Amino acid sequence: MPTAERVGGIIYVKIDGATQRAKGSFTYDLGAPQRKSVIGATGVDGYSETPKAAYIEGEITDSISTDLKSLFNVTDSTVTLEVANGKTIVLRHAYYTGDGTATTEEGAVKIKFESAPAEEI
Repeated sequence: MPTAERVGGIIYVKIDGATQRAKGSFTYDLGAPQRKSVIGATGVDGYSETPKAAYIEGEITDSISTDLKSLFNVTDSTVTLEVANGKTIVLRHAYYTGDGTATTEEGAVKIKFESAPAEEI
C-alpha cells in the first residue's frame, strides 16, 4: 500500500530572502521552450521552438509594512517559491511583471515575477 505524501498546501514565497505573506494558490512555469508543430502538405514536418520566460504568480497579503512601490519596481532579484511537496522554484535576476493591482476586501496584492529559465530544486 502506498504511503500518503503531501502534494499541496503550505507555501512560502521569498523575494531576496524576505518572506512574503502568500495567499491561496500560486502558479509557476519553469520557462521551457514553447514548441509548435510545423505542418506541411503531407503532414507533420517537425516543430519550431521559441524561448519563453519563467514565472511565479499569485497573491500576497498587503499590510502596513508592505512597500508596494518597491515591490512593483523589483528588478534583478531572486524570487523563490517553496511548495508543499518539497520542491523549490528559483527565479534568478527576476523582475516584476504584474499589473500592480491590490484589493481591499482581503488586502490582496497580485504579484508576478519573470526571468530566464527557472531552477527546480
